[in-house]
Amino acid sequence: MKKVFLLFLSLHCLVQGYAKKQLPYQDASLPVHVRVEDLLARMTIEEKIGQLKQSELSHEIENGKFKKGAMERIFGGIGSGTLASPFIYSKEVASVYNEVQHYLVEETRLGIPGLLIAETLHGHLAVGATLFPQSIGLGATWNPELIHTMAQAIALEASSVGVRQALAPVLDLSKDHRYGRVEECYGEDPFLVSRMGVAYITGMQGGMKEDLPSNHVMCMAKHFAAYSVPNGGINLGPTSIGERELRSLHLKPFEAAVKEANVRAIMPSYNEIDGIPAHKNHFLLQDVLRNEWNFDGFVFSDYEGIDMLNYFHHAAKDRKSAALQSIQAGVDLEAPSDDCYKNLKVLVEEGTLDVKVIDRSVRYVLSTKFRAGLFDNPYVNTRHVESVVNKKEHIELALKIAEESIVLLKNENNTLPLDFEHASVSICGPNADQVQFGDYSYSKRNEDGVTVLEGLKKYVDADRILYTEGCGLTSLDHSGFAKAVENAKKSDVAIVVVGGTSATLSGVGWGGGTSEVNTCGEGFDRASLGLPGVQLDLVKEIQKTGKPVVVVMVNGRGYSTPWLKENVDAIVEAWYPGEQGGNAVAHILSGEVNPSGKLAVSLPKSAGHSMTNYNFKPSGRGYYHKPGSMTKPGRDYVFSNPKPLYPFGYGLSYTSFKLDRFEVNRSLYHLPDTITVEVEVKNTGSRDGKEVVQLYVNDMVSSVTTPVMELKGFKKVSLDEGENQIVSFHIPVKALSLIDKDLKEIVEPGEFMIMVGTSAESISYKKVITVE
Repeated sequence: MKKVFLLFLSLHCLVQGYAKKQLPYQDASLPVHVRVEDLLARMTIEEKIGQLKQSELSHEIENGKFKKGAMERIFGGIGSGTLASPFIYSKEVASVYNEVQHYLVEETRLGIPGLLIAETLHGHLAVGATLFPQSIGLGATWNPELIHTMAQAIALEASSVGVRQALAPVLDLSKDHRYGRVEECYGEDPFLVSRMGVAYITGMQGGMKEDLPSNHVMCMAKHFAAYSVPNGGINLGPTSIGERELRSLHLKPFEAAVKEANVRAIMPSYNEIDGIPAHKNHFLLQDVLRNEWNFDGFVFSDYEGIDMLNYFHHAAKDRKSAALQSIQAGVDLEAPSDDCYKNLKVLVEEGTLDVKVIDRSVRYVLSTKFRAGLFDNPYVNTRHVESVVNKKEHIELALKIAEESIVLLKNENNTLPLDFEHASVSICGPNADQVQFGDYSYSKRNEDGVTVLEGLKKYVDADRILYTEGCGLTSLDHSGFAKAVENAKKSDVAIVVVGGTSATLSGVGWGGGTSEVNTCGEGFDRASLGLPGVQLDLVKEIQKTGKPVVVVMVNGRGYSTPWLKENVDAIVEAWYPGEQGGNAVAHILSGEVNPSGKLAVSLPKSAGHSMTNYNFKPSGRGYYHKPGSMTKPGRDYVFSNPKPLYPFGYGLSYTSFKLDRFEVNRSLYHLPDTITVEVEVKNTGSRDGKEVVQLYVNDMVSSVTTPVMELKGFKKVSLDEGENQIVSFHIPVKALSLIDKDLKEIVEPGEFMIMVGTSAESISYKKVITVE
């Protein structure tokens, strides 16, 4: 009898499974749009609106597991558009994800799976995942191929736990160092940020054309748009620019993300442009994104971005009004919850909102889920997680990226590299024995990374290294100076590790961290750009000993350090270098690795010099060109020079390079043509090394003003001692475009200056070409 029952049960399950697969939206052989329309036609208004919200999971989790009855409290029998990945151990995320998906797929009426999202700015934000260098350091590598490889590694780790949608990359331009989130940006230049962004997206998405490949994650480009240049450098502040500047600079990386990399989601920014907040900006979200660029992914609100229309911008009288404005503008899904979009049903019932607008957004969300493969393979293998998360190859990659991200700013009298085999070393500073990973990290614990002190101990015997903290990051206490000075006097060289710290864990600047005041990250903007606290005073005291002083900066924003530039022997900019940062710094200081990082941002002399970007307009550095100083006042400025402390593209090496044999293939071009530029780069020093060859262009006379120079190409080349290599650039003439008086992108006939060099202020060759 038991066998008969089991046979009947098997046949019943087979029939039910077959019947279930007969529904078109469950048939994997059908095109995505057919499946979407079939499913949409079956959904109630409540189920549709459920797909336009995010569900938070963390508040229902204890010790890595859901509380009893959590599923009903979170979902109430209705599905959800996205699921926020909780901040727990990676393997626990996988188990939680499977439990949620089981409920959504098996216990809701239509079985629509949830889309798990996570922060992946420089590593998956889950405990134990690989911590790569922060974005400002990634930009300093000038190596898109390396960032592509990193993105593949992040995607492998994140996808193993169920993540299919990343809240990255950030494509903002880091033009103002007062702004706390400058650390999340790749750089100040739209071309460089575009190349880094495309590399990241294609690595994460696996070159996704239609469906997402296995072991990959869809990306979300943010923050759309011009978020990073708020008035006063204050986060969420208004952005005061016109449409021409918007299109010429800030939209370029997003356009590349959509058109070249097929990014699958866009996040509007918190700010307003010309009085219109991004979350209700029809021009950005419809005219540009949908109509001009043909974007077919979904638009995901920044957390509380819709609600902010009411309580922050005062551009909506209540949450219902905010919901109406936002969904009509084109924001498809509200996060972190449905505080506003829960009013959508009422808006439809009272005739204020056409249900077709809701259907439009639901289509984008469902299409994303089908392309992610969630309907056909909603679960993950939890046993797979430990084999990929923070595996050996990813740790090695984190080290390599950190090494290439470090910028050597000064090296007076070849102070570096240091002879660790014989020299005695003193090391001090608040970041000498403290890891700093930057925001959107899960940790500030030393056990999750390598400090600079730890890295140095692998080179210097214990009896030849003296350490003391010296001072805190933001403390005004000088009491630790005496011991640091005493150690320096006993040593052959003094290393001072200074810098800042950023909010972590929650990833959004709302909590976590240490007892130190956070000096960078989301919501941590600054009115001055010197070293925090009494760190500069500490360096000055060490410098008085007469010993060689090496300053290592571990920080998330560009500092204004003119005194350091003038007075210490060597300066190393390490940014937030990830979990292998201490080893990377030690490799640079010892000479095991030759520094090859280049500044992706111009570093200003002071906050008052903001914004000191390389691609300024002809009038951008003043008219009089008689800059002053404290001893000899002048004009532009009275007591200073408007030039940066260190220019865009700058970075020293332990070897030397020379550019030679510069050639441009023609002098006359037409619109369909491609400009071919060749230059020979030689390693003329005594060490192997890497150089970044940079190509800039100037539109010499234009109907609207254009920058004095714009980056249009770069290549990082590795050269052995004495080696030379031909570097070729192929620049489409259409890349010489501008936004004209009618706000149309065109290439105007005329003369253009082609420039090749190794930084924005180190140009080796120039040639004028003509476009007809």
